[in-house]
Amino acid sequence: MLEKTIKKEVSCTGIGLHTGKKIQLSLIPADKGEGIVFVRSDLGGIRIPANAEHLVLSNFATILEAEGATVQTVEHLLAAVSAMEIDNLVIDLNGAEVPALDGSAFPFISLLQKAGLVEQNKKRSFIEILKPVTVSEKGKSVTMHPGSAFEVSCHIDFAHPLISKQSYHYWHSRSAFIGELSSARTFGFLKDYDFLKEQGLALGGSLDNTIVVGDDEILNEQGLRYADEFVRHKVLDLIGDFVMLGKPILGHIEAHCSGHNLHAKLVQAIIENKKAWRIVDMPILRSSPVCRPAYQDLQLTA
Repeated sequence: MLEKTIKKEVSCTGIGLHTGKKIQLSLIPADKGEGIVFVRSDLGGIRIPANAEHLVLSNFATILEAEGATVQTVEHLLAAVSAMEIDNLVIDLNGAEVPALDGSAFPFISLLQKAGLVEQNKKRSFIEILKPVTVSEKGKSVTMHPGSAFEVSCHIDFAHPLISKQSYHYWHSRSAFIGELSSARTFGFLKDYDFLKEQGLALGGSLDNTIVVGDDEILNEQGLRYADEFVRHKVLDLIGDFVMLGKPILGHIEAHCSGHNLHAKLVQAIIENKKAWRIVDMPILRSSPVCRPAYQDLQLTA
């Protein structure tokens, strides 16, 4: 139950999903108690902590801001960092967006495994949810319930026959994240592509980093990695977004058709409601059920 960082620095390069720019990312060990911090090396080393204070409301990605500098599309990387139970990490970028890589968290898991983990001489603490907190708008909602472990229930409903209604319940563990969620990719609709480009979004989107949903077929040659890959990716996004609470969570997130904007609002609502949570050191964790079948073709190599 000690804090962790990585053993050594590791790096990768890729294209930003929305900016379309080539970005180099380096993961660097951090001191105990430092937390997760992004550094914009292209802007003189401006530091942007991954917490609620620096969270920006956005519909298309999770964005952080400090000193006029931003970093966006952080959710997949942060989900991997959370799943690997890393508390302290410096994430150096030479641009404004985390590389998309294959559109999932799997490449980041591989990168973190290559770096290795090391425990630090500081007790790990948790945020324990004591009473429900909810935000909702336009038929969408997300609630944080009390719980003795971290779990997520996610429900989506798209007016498209290839997605429609899907639900997924996730009990957190490192192995469950790797096997059930890490390879689930972000997705978008072909009909929306021109509109997104006009808004300066999805400029780096491609079949290499996005599930592209056409009118009546998935356009990616290999199809889906899971039959319910869409809702699994939404759970992955949720995990990354709630890293902004600053500590691992003892609670149950229940989401109905929610997105990054609503997640950010719930993070803010929880932080503001001081009676809804407390900080604890040594939780008594329930064991999770057996993992669902994983995407069998994945190889955890860097």
